Order: sequence, then structure tokens, then C-alpha cells
Amino acid sequence: MLKSEKTTEAPTTLKGILSNIGPGMILAGSIVGSGELIATTRTGAEAHFDFLWLIIIGCMVKVFAQIELGRHAITNGKTSLAALNEIPGPRFRLPIGQRIFDANWFLLFWSIMFTAVLAQQGGIVGGVGQALAISLPLTEEGAKRNHYISKKIAMEIAMEENDVDKISLLKREMTQLGEPPHSKDDVYWAFIVTILTILLLVVGKFSLIERFSIILVASFTLVTIINLFALQSYDAWAVKPEEIIRGLSFSFPEVQNGKNPLITAISTFGIIGVGAAELLAYPYWCIEKGYGKYVGPREKSEQWLRRAKGWMKVMHWDAWGAMLVYTFCTIAFYLLGAAILGRTGLVPEGSEMIQTLSTMYEPVFGSFARSIFLTGAIAVLFSTFFIAIAAQGRLCLDAIKVSGFAKLTKKQNKTGLKLLGVVLPLICVTCYVFFPKPVILILISGTMQAIMLPLIGFAVLYFRYTKCDQRLTPSKIWDGCLWISFIGFFITGAYQLYSKILS
Repeated sequence: MLKSEKTTEAPTTLKGILSNIGPGMILAGSIVGSGELIATTRTGAEAHFDFLWLIIIGCMVKVFAQIELGRHAITNGKTSLAALNEIPGPRFRLPIGQRIFDANWFLLFWSIMFTAVLAQQGGIVGGVGQALAISLPLTEEGAKRNHYISKKIAMEIAMEENDVDKISLLKREMTQLGEPPHSKDDVYWAFIVTILTILLLVVGKFSLIERFSIILVASFTLVTIINLFALQSYDAWAVKPEEIIRGLSFSFPEVQNGKNPLITAISTFGIIGVGAAELLAYPYWCIEKGYGKYVGPREKSEQWLRRAKGWMKVMHWDAWGAMLVYTFCTIAFYLLGAAILGRTGLVPEGSEMIQTLSTMYEPVFGSFARSIFLTGAIAVLFSTFFIAIAAQGRLCLDAIKVSGFAKLTKKQNKTGLKLLGVVLPLICVTCYVFFPKPVILILISGTMQAIMLPLIGFAVLYFRYTKCDQRLTPSKIWDGCLWISFIGFFITGAYQLYSKILS
């Protein structure tokens, strides 16, 4: 690559392009925990195979908005919130000393979603705590509770398989065990994980954890995919062609026992693939990767145009490559949830979430399943928690600067990130302590992110038609995809607003 003092020419070879991707992979490492592992399997458990089409659309439709936000950041050198605070509409102004707090309607709604995302991460760190409490119980009560819950879940599976002898044996064992004791092992572990996360964020060893997390997420996803294919050799659990066809036929499951799977699915839509929070975080990773710096300040020269086109091409590879990874991963988790959890009637929730999810691996891996799942769950949930907190810290600090609340020097900005690296994880774990139901915490955030999606869709269209350099105008096909994305966002947000708030 040719370099100048401030700018860098984009790579033109495949090897060069692949060596410069990264922001999309960071997102892939941050979304598998909440969206794919927890929310997607929950949707499969409730809706069976009927919403496979919605899951696929939820992954694919957002990448257009993601790329457009990245394009705006690269070519204009502005972060997500700085750009979004310029969108026309109502503004809130408040004098603060010599400064004026100045935030528009978008920034104010983002602050509401931000609190929901912190609650979501509380659910994530709680999930890590549950997995570690099962693997390494800290108290006798924790060990007894794990044993009881494992017997309870085994009973559900035996009933599905109609194994009379096993059902009888499990009933006797559960009677002998009595009621499970209350345990706080998951809370203790959640605090330990939080402290570890704080240390890593303060020290700032992000690049090491980024690579480590991506490796662990890739390994766990590979095991999940192998498990899905291996299920095909078991008649009771195999995914049949007619079930796939039904899942792709735009069908809707019926409301059962007063529960509407569509509500869970729409909440899941908000966070699977690239959720609203990740869409807003993506430009920050693009800027930190150096794409904007390599392009340089916007100007009319042919050199700038060449650099902009070149680095936008790299960003396209980055975004589409990540989309393929998390879409394939999401489909695998959804099918597992539908094939095993849906058929047994097990729905992951509360303090039994991790143990329930581990049953997806038992038909293939047997008693070894829990060890495989727990190792992978700890890896992907921790990577999600760590990367998400790192992203939200950057957004929070940027909101402080963009709104005029405070002007920070480069040194103060660095100190602020470290401070938020302490405060935000503590807020998250506190959410779990007072409300130890990870799935609900995650779905609440999914609801808020689903409502945020149409606002992001509007912002993307605003950037495209008012801020885009005419020399970089995309094709009409691309514009059509942006409008389809916006329509999908609008329907999702409108339904969530109606079903959760207005009804």
C-alpha cells in the first residue's frame, strides 16, 4: 500500500483487503451471546420452525444500514452520535454553566435505549455467572440446586422420548432430593466476571481479548453447527425438509397458553445479527480501525475520491463477511432451539436458562454436552459482555461531548473511557442482582432496539439523500435495498411500540 504522511491508499488485492477487515468481526464477536445463543433459541423454543424466515431477514436486512452508517463516518469523519445529532427535528437545550447542553430528539431516545442495553448486558453477565456456577459451584446449596435442575430437565427430555424406565427412575431421584435450595452462586460469579472485565477495560488490552473472543466464538459456533448436522441421524430430533419449508413459507405460529411467539420474535429481531446498538457502534470501530484517517478529510481531489472508494470497498468486504458469519450462526442456533427445546417444551428462562440451553447438545454429545456447552457459553457470553461494554463506553463518552455537556481533551477522553470501564460493568451486574432473569433483561433491550431501528432507518435515508458526496452516489438497486431495510425497520418498531407500550 502506498502511504503519505496522513493518508493511506486502500489495498487492491484480496489478501490486502482481508488483512484490513476487523470492525465487522468485532460485531460478530459481540452479538453471538445475547442475540444468537439466548434470544434466537428462545424464539425457536416458542415458535418452533415457523419464524425461520423472520430470523434470516432479521440478519440480512440490517447490513445495508450498517454500511451506509460506515460510509458516512468514513467520508465525513464523524461518529454516529455526532452525525445523528445533526438530524433536523425537536431539540432540547439547557444552560450548564458556560456551556449549553444541546441534544436532538434522536440523542434523547438513544439515551433511553442506552439504559436498556446496560440491562441487557446485565442479563449477559448473569448468563456467564450461571454457566460458571454450574461448572464450578461455590457453595453446597449451589451444587445441590444444579443437581436438581439437571434432573428436572432430564425428565422433560425423557418424557419427550417416552422412556418409561428413565422417567420412573428420575421421579424417584427427584423425590429423594426434595425441593432445590436457593443459591446465589450465579451472583457471586457475575461479580467476579465483572471485576475481571473492569480490569481488562482499565488496562486496555482490547486487541488481545478481541482476537481471543473471536477464536472462542468461532470454535463454539463450529461445535453448534456440527451438533445441528449430527442431529439428522436421530429420528426424534432430526430437522425434516417439510419443517424447513414451513419455516421459509412466511407462516405465523398460533398463540398458545396466552403467549404470542411473535412478540418474542420481534424482540429478537431487534438484536439478532447487527442490532440497533451494534449499528450505532460500527462507525466507531471503523474510525478506530483507521478507515476515516486513511481516507483523509473530505475534499474535491481525485486522490481523495480514489481513497474513499478504495476504503469503502474494504468496508463492504468487512460488513458482508461478518453478515455471512452471524447469519449462518443464527440459523444454526434457531434450528437447534426449534428442534430440541421446541419439541420438549423447554423454554430458557430465569436461573435455569443455561441448564435449559445445554439440553440442545445432549442428544448428540450425551453427558459430555454440558461441559461443551458451558465452555462455549462462558466464552461467547463473556466476549459479548466485554466488547459491548467497550462499545457503549465509547458511545456514552461521545454523547457527553456531542451534546455539549463537556469538552474533553485527548487525555481526558482516555481517562473517561477508563472510568466508564469501571462504572458501566457495575451498573450491569447490579441490574442482574435485582432482577436475575437474563432472558427478560435481554428481550427488554431487544424491544427498545427494535423501536430504535426505524429511527436509524430514517437517519440512514437522511444521510444518503442529503449528506452523501455525489461522486459516491450508490446505485438505484442499493437505494432500493435501503428503502426495503427502512420498511422492515418501521414495521418492526411500529409493532413493538403497539404491542409493548400502546396496547
